[in-house]
Amino acid sequence: MTSPGLYVHIPLCLAKCGYCNFYSIAAPELAPRFAPAIIGEMAFYKNAFRNFDTVYFGGGTPSVLPASSIDEILNAAHKMFDIDRHAEITLEANPGDLSLEYLRSLYSMGINRLNIGVQSFDDAILKFLGRRHTSKEALSSFDKACRAGFDNIGIDLIYAVHGQDIQLWQWTLKTAASLMPEHLSCYQLTLEPGTPLHLHYRQDGIKEPDDDESLAFFTTTSLVLAQHGYDHYEVSNFSLSPSWRSRHNMKYWEHVPYLGLGPSAHSFSGKKRWWNIANAREYITEIVRSRTVVSQSEELSTEQLALEALFLGLRTKDGIDPAIYKAKYGTVLLNEKRKPIDELMKNNLLEIKEGRLRPTLAGMAVADSLALI
Repeated sequence: MTSPGLYVHIPLCLAKCGYCNFYSIAAPELAPRFAPAIIGEMAFYKNAFRNFDTVYFGGGTPSVLPASSIDEILNAAHKMFDIDRHAEITLEANPGDLSLEYLRSLYSMGINRLNIGVQSFDDAILKFLGRRHTSKEALSSFDKACRAGFDNIGIDLIYAVHGQDIQLWQWTLKTAASLMPEHLSCYQLTLEPGTPLHLHYRQDGIKEPDDDESLAFFTTTSLVLAQHGYDHYEVSNFSLSPSWRSRHNMKYWEHVPYLGLGPSAHSFSGKKRWWNIANAREYITEIVRSRTVVSQSEELSTEQLALEALFLGLRTKDGIDPAIYKAKYGTVLLNEKRKPIDELMKNNLLEIKEGRLRPTLAGMAVADSLALI
């Protein structure tokens, strides 16, 4: 049975990007208090979760923490839980934070996977997005990560940004692929209401890409990266081989339990989901007082779990095994959903291959709507 994953949310940033809708704050002054708070929350769960085979530091910007704080958190996790000796341990990082010394410290403490938030190799696009690094720093950070010993590196990129046409995006993809990172995540820019970039688009009358333009970016991404040897295994994710897939993120798509620590972090036990308060200062205060930081929770019915499994599974290249789906949720998918499935197959959005119900490339482009079957 697959072990749960441990997620640690570090919401601190030096500056908040204009498009970011995740809970994060520009409050690096909280960094010294953060590791003790995370460890304090961790102690609440040492009898509820016993073992993990992935650890993921996300944010925010985890790389704003000094290496010593990351080490503190990891050491505490090893003391309170059984962390598999072959665990995938990932840290998200901003290119501008990564000195060779810092990277060597991370590697020496057991961080074995680095996810670098490059977003673009074009300085004009980086400036538009509000990123605080340059294209030169992005390239340098990858080089330094390799020199520090990392051999499992992911790069994040954003497409369909104002000022970025298909040709510029193709150049961006080829630049990234030339580095041969083991993993690439490519996301379409999403303008969430209330974010500064959303307001900028509205005030300046900037148009978002229409459906045809979005599809062109999506298919171009898949085709260009396939030419460079990347496997398109999830809507937004690509790896050089199945062994380089993000093992931690696969847990979310496969409905595996996970524990989330930190402000706004979510957790899932298999039937219950809960999430923490989205306020870093309040989070630290409540932990110091030995109080719960859980904001809300929900018990999921079999029907809800089945719908989630459908939604998540059809975002991945592997799709869904109908036999496993029936065993878990009591639904004979290919019988009870026969008519809509046949229609989606007729429109080349779904296929049955090697006994699994899988999205085609066209289906992955509209994955969020496939679960409506």
